[in-house]
Amino acid sequence: MKHEKAPGTVDRICVDCHQGLNSEQVAQRVKAGLCNIAPASLSKTTGRIIRDNALTPFNFLFCFLAFCLFSVGSYSDMLFLGVIFFNTLIGIVQELRVKHELEKISLLHVATVTAVRNGQRMDLPAEQLVRDDIVFLRAGNQVPADAQVCEGAPEVNEALLTGEAASVQKQLGDDLMSGSFLVAGTCLARLTRVGEEAYAAQLVREAKKPTRHRSEMMNSLDKLVRCIGILLAPLGICMFLKQFFLLRTGMNYAVTSTVAAVIGMVPEGLYLLTSVAFALGVLILARRRVLVHELSCIENLARVDVVCFDKTGTLTEGAMEVTDVLPAPGLKRDELLPWAAAFLRADESDNPTSRALRTYLASDSAPDWTGGEQIPFSSARKFSARLAPDGMWYVLGAPEYVLPHDAPELASLESALSRGLRVLAFARTTEAPATGKVCDASLLGFFFLADALRPDAHETLEYFYRQGVDVKILSGDHAAAVADIARRAGVRNAERYIDASTLTTEEQLRAAALEYTVFGRLTPGQKRVLIHALQQAGHSVAMTGDGVNDVLALKDADCSIAMATGSDAAQQVAQLVLLDSNFSVMPRIVDEGRRVINNIQRSAALFLIKNIFSFTISLVLLLIAMPYPFVPLQISVFSFFVIGAPGFLLTFEPCYEKVHGRFLRTVLLRALPGGLTCATCILAAMAASAWLNLTTEQLSSLCTLVIAYAGLLALGTVCRPFTPLRATVWGLMCAGYSLAIVLFGPWTGLVPLPAAALGILAGLFALASFLFWLLCRLCTLFTKQRPRCPA
Repeated sequence: MKHEKAPGTVDRICVDCHQGLNSEQVAQRVKAGLCNIAPASLSKTTGRIIRDNALTPFNFLFCFLAFCLFSVGSYSDMLFLGVIFFNTLIGIVQELRVKHELEKISLLHVATVTAVRNGQRMDLPAEQLVRDDIVFLRAGNQVPADAQVCEGAPEVNEALLTGEAASVQKQLGDDLMSGSFLVAGTCLARLTRVGEEAYAAQLVREAKKPTRHRSEMMNSLDKLVRCIGILLAPLGICMFLKQFFLLRTGMNYAVTSTVAAVIGMVPEGLYLLTSVAFALGVLILARRRVLVHELSCIENLARVDVVCFDKTGTLTEGAMEVTDVLPAPGLKRDELLPWAAAFLRADESDNPTSRALRTYLASDSAPDWTGGEQIPFSSARKFSARLAPDGMWYVLGAPEYVLPHDAPELASLESALSRGLRVLAFARTTEAPATGKVCDASLLGFFFLADALRPDAHETLEYFYRQGVDVKILSGDHAAAVADIARRAGVRNAERYIDASTLTTEEQLRAAALEYTVFGRLTPGQKRVLIHALQQAGHSVAMTGDGVNDVLALKDADCSIAMATGSDAAQQVAQLVLLDSNFSVMPRIVDEGRRVINNIQRSAALFLIKNIFSFTISLVLLLIAMPYPFVPLQISVFSFFVIGAPGFLLTFEPCYEKVHGRFLRTVLLRALPGGLTCATCILAAMAASAWLNLTTEQLSSLCTLVIAYAGLLALGTVCRPFTPLRATVWGLMCAGYSLAIVLFGPWTGLVPLPAAALGILAGLFALASFLFWLLCRLCTLFTKQRPRCPA
């Protein structure tokens, strides 16, 4: 046993790779803190959730406004504090529920690593590994910590470290970087740096944290709030100074009316609505056994118009079976099968193809070829090879990569390939395929394998087509075979397929991305180029996959979805992981994304109505000698019945249409008719008030009734086309607002109006109806038809 002094208090030990550490050595390293424990969890703590929801700029602003009202004794106008309190409470409770649900599901999805201890292999969580542990890694496994190869010659993909798609062949003594993935072969490796010293925790952190680029919707909200913030302070100060010094309304009214104007200009509920809608979406997906790594994918899901499927594990079940064996001419079946059984017995690859072949070729009498030189399978070369004791190299792989291109046997395979069968050629040669090419191979036979289609594949694909989402199939298998499986699954235009190995330049591949539906013989780098080509053509692309060869495409797609039964690599990179690997849940995922974004866009228009008319009135009042016509309580009642309550209830409405338009432009165009109608009617009411010589209280009452009517009119338009839920929401808000005016009018500052003012009120109602209709018609000229969401 070789010892090597480490910086810590425990010696490094290079133990026998088949024996591993013993229990005492493991205990020493655990005591010394040399465990593979990742840094602190990325999820928010309970304290941070409470702090983030309570200590917000909006809450500070409203507390300051409440203090201003308290200082002048206007206690009844502080009702908005209750709304702020419950909004904050809802945000805290919702985030805590999501945190609990995601942590519970994450515990069921902890990746394990095969370690060698006390001479035995055992599966352990990555956090229980220690420095100097021996781990066994196979194709698809992520290297859990920095390590050194002790046995084997694996091929490793370091794309997440270097950005290069090409795999790297590792030999005895070579370093394995945590965060890389084995794409071929197996190995035993000794962990050299674990925990925070290694790259693994950092790469997992990078893969799981939300994208640094804010989504379009959140960017739009940030811009909106910044603009409001810039205007809010000078407008509020100018309004207060004007009313107190110029109009001499008195301190009490100057403060209350200025606070009302400021409250009206702040979209305090819009961020809450967005956060709650996203949180509910994540919670619903979690209950459907979908693990969400990035919240941003919720919006991306809503905008997807192209879905790229990997064939294996998505259209098919990922399991295969050998359907036939065809020996080469002059060779008997009983001669072929022992050679093939010996080849598979010595090969430690663990994938559906090798498992199907081992099951079919299981034999105790097969020769022992273990320990010989080998070339493991990789998705780039499409074959594996092994040196047998007889001095011959035996090769198993795709026929066109194993046999010469002009081999007559290749022509006989077209019938099998057209039926969707996977064909493997088994051959031997005297020359080692060291350059990645097989030379002068003599055919021993063909193995024919079939994929089993998922029973729900056809129904799921039809859903995407009904929703206007195009489907493309990306695979490393034979193009004709993939096309046949795609056709049987129900992929439209499956006859438009191409062998990607014939596309020699990136320009050809980019052109093919828009022309073809099915792509075969794709390398990992080519999948990535296809994703980029579709994105540059203006498409929002989702990618599903389960293999290491899908990692690059998954990382660059707008929304990436991995199967839990797939490789560790795909699960770490993907934004969503289907924990049950259930393909039929895909429509639910897309539906949830669309429901969230469509409902946010629809409800956000309600929030901006108040902001538009408040800003408009505040700007106009800076130029004319009239007081602001509202008090905070009146704005709070309006916000509850026209914005808050219906906006929250409509968030749950099923709305699965494709998302149209850009968020801020769409929302503003929907809010403009209601906001400008309210502003115009308020200005008309103020003009009529000056003509009729109404009191300040009567003007406030007149304006409150006008915005109530215009606001409910706008809410009714948002609810169209009426469904039972929307009709109920609109009816409840109309009844509730009317009841609040009748029963609590005096408490909110409403006073009886004279007959002349009632006549003006009727005229304002008519003006509001006509103006709202006209503005809606004008806005439709600048926007696409808004989604009509079925019940």
